[in-house]
Amino acid sequence: MVAGHPGAVDVIDRRKIVITAPNIKGAKQPYHFALEQKLQDPESYLAECAAATERLALDALREAMEKARHRGKGVESCAVLLAAGRALPALKKILASHPLIHTAEGEFFRQSFRRAGELLNLRVKGIRERDLDERARVAFGVKAEPLKGEIARLGSSLGPPWTSDQKNACLAALLALADGDAA
Repeated sequence: MVAGHPGAVDVIDRRKIVITAPNIKGAKQPYHFALEQKLQDPESYLAECAAATERLALDALREAMEKARHRGKGVESCAVLLAAGRALPALKKILASHPLIHTAEGEFFRQSFRRAGELLNLRVKGIRERDLDERARVAFGVKAEPLKGEIARLGSSLGPPWTSDQKNACLAALLALADGDAA
C-alpha cells in the first residue's frame, strides 16, 4: 500500500499474501492440477479453487486495509497488474495448451484480487504491466522518470525484496491514486 505522489512516496504496508487454499489439493497451480489429474469436472474444481482464493484475497486485503486505517490512512483504490490482456479461450482449449495454462493461472489469481477489491468497494484499476511507463508519462508528465528513480531508491530503506515486481506494483498503486485524484 502506498500513499503520496511523485517526490513524496510513502509505502504504508507491504507483505506477501498467500491466496492458495492449503486444504485444496493442487490449488497452487489449479489448471495444471486439473490437466494432470484428468478431472472429470474441471470447471467445478476450478470454481472451488476460485472461491477459496477469493476468500483468502478478501481477508488479506481487508486486514491490510484495517492496518492502514489504524495508521490513519484511508484506502480508496486498488491496482492490479495485468498481463497482455487477451481474452482466454474455452477451458478445453486452455487445458490443451501449456502456455495457455500458465496464462490462465496468472489471470485466475489476478481476478481474485480484483474481486476482493470490488467487494471492499475500492476503485479497482487494472493496468497492463507493459503500459506502466506510458501511463506514468501521461499521469505524471515530466515527473514520471524521477518518480521511477524515487521508487527504485525506496528499496534501500525498505529492504529486500524490492525487485521489479515490487517497483511495478508501487508505480501501479501510484497510478491508481492519481486516477482517483482526477475523478
